[in-house]
Amino acid sequence: MQYNSTSRGGTRYRGGNQRNRSGGGGNRRRAPQKGRGNQGQYIHPDKFVNKMPVADQPVFTATHSFSDFGLFPALEQTLQKRGYSSPTAIQDEAILPAMDGQDVIGIANTGTGKTAAFVLPIIHRLKTGQADGQVLIIAPTRELAGQIDEEFRSFSQGLNLYSVVCVGGMRIDPQIRALQRRPQVVIGTPGRLKDLLQQRKLHLDSTGILVLDEADRMLDMGFLPDIRFLLDRLPTKRQSLCFSATITPTIKDLMDRMMNDPVSVSVRTGDTSRQVAQDIVRTTSKEHKLEVLTNLLAQPHFEKVLVFGQTKFGVQRLADTLSQQGTPAQAIHGNKTQSQRQRALKAFKDGHVDILVATDVAARGLDIPNVSHVINFDQPHTYDDYIHRIGRTGRAGKRGEALTFISQ
Repeated sequence: MQYNSTSRGGTRYRGGNQRNRSGGGGNRRRAPQKGRGNQGQYIHPDKFVNKMPVADQPVFTATHSFSDFGLFPALEQTLQKRGYSSPTAIQDEAILPAMDGQDVIGIANTGTGKTAAFVLPIIHRLKTGQADGQVLIIAPTRELAGQIDEEFRSFSQGLNLYSVVCVGGMRIDPQIRALQRRPQVVIGTPGRLKDLLQQRKLHLDSTGILVLDEADRMLDMGFLPDIRFLLDRLPTKRQSLCFSATITPTIKDLMDRMMNDPVSVSVRTGDTSRQVAQDIVRTTSKEHKLEVLTNLLAQPHFEKVLVFGQTKFGVQRLADTLSQQGTPAQAIHGNKTQSQRQRALKAFKDGHVDILVATDVAARGLDIPNVSHVINFDQPHTYDDYIHRIGRTGRAGKRGEALTFISQ
């Protein structure tokens, strides 16, 4: 990467021991970390630098084509019309056992098509009568729940299958009314699902398929008690599908509890961060920091940029400032309503704006195609947060770049 090292363009890091004085705006359910406070853990600037990312991964050759799976005919026709021919690695290995009704543990990097790996078998089993009762899909964030719903609706169009999204940050009454219509698929976040269950508006006794998506993220966010609460109220006889980027002892314990003789599918290819070119930019003041960002965003190869900030207020102010300066940007953070967040995300995904400014609510789970750059305008609280931020670029084998701002 070539960046201007003058005061206008910012100064790339050349050593030193600059202390991290900012952090990423985490989710309110994040599990507390001892001694962290508001400052976050110190991350040496060297950890934000990787000027020689690994070469592209070998091209994956699928064992199957989608036509080999024996999917419900109308679903197979939908895939053909949309040009789906060759599955990704996780789809290639997970779809058949999931179609057969087996429990599946899927370990895969983000951006590898894992949503379709469980959505397609679910639609097939619902339409062929192999699935008994309701499907419950649990996701860590509102955005991911909405994304799963979009994919389900896209693949099930015209098949008389219905879903409802039950997440916080939106009025509960419309969700209750939607549940009363008995949709086949319920997609939600743990907290709202627990609320609905306690209000006796959600009934889990007929659940035939359970999906736990982004399991590692849910545990990071402190959702384990809510997940256990939900699991205790599910039928013992069911199919369980669990997907995660990593397996920790806690996740393994959870899987042991919720699954019966599962098929394990691991297609993880290494840390996404190793495939992302990373560098840092030094700035001297708040004004200079904004000037550097503006100059970077004006460069033509910064095509689709995700900018991370520390606080909800700061993220909104930055997006507004960029827009006022003639660089249209949208913001996504916890003070936005769910519909506002969805509109901002859709505008970014559809290319109506090329810059999305976000707190860490957007750091995991979202599949945003073709993000060319991630810019850490404010540094993350933890290195784990950093990894998940920059994982929004360099997805599905594409090149990505990440820059982290360091104050002098």
